[in-house]
Amino acid sequence: MPINFEFKAGVKDISVLEEKLLKLHPVFIGEDHQIDTYFNVRQGRLKLREGSIEHALIYYERPDTTTQKQSGVLLHKPINTGTLKEILIRVHGIKAIVDKKRRIYFIDNVKFHFDIVKGIGSFIEVEAIDKTGELGMDKIREQCKYYAQFFDIKDQEYIGVSYSDLVLSRNSPDERIKLSGITAPV
Repeated sequence: MPINFEFKAGVKDISVLEEKLLKLHPVFIGEDHQIDTYFNVRQGRLKLREGSIEHALIYYERPDTTTQKQSGVLLHKPINTGTLKEILIRVHGIKAIVDKKRRIYFIDNVKFHFDIVKGIGSFIEVEAIDKTGELGMDKIREQCKYYAQFFDIKDQEYIGVSYSDLVLSRNSPDERIKLSGITAPV
């Protein structure tokens, strides 16, 4: 399983941080409108990402702690997400749906997301990625720490949970029951 070391922070103005990153001449991948459908699972998180740039079935395990943290990720890129989504809804039910606009950049193995999440706010995510194990945990931890300092992320800005958790915390109890899969629409 590839290893990531990452952080997510809620920020008032992501454009300021994006401008700062641009001074380092990152590779711009593009802007993506992504719908992430999270499914009910016993451990970790399972989501189907549907976007024009990124679309994948993603399973990940990550502690819900603030600051930088390690996560394990399994990623599958299906050709067609329609039938897969229907199967996942019927088997697991929908936990939450996250609707976001994401601007994506890379510097070497480090991925930067500048996100505007519907109903929640603006965020930056930074992922130092080791796909093969060649870089090692110390290297990607240091990369992540460097960018947290580079962006001057304050302790109170770190977000320890998934966007799905933030969406659920904004919904009423009746909406949470609906999203739990009990009455999930296809």
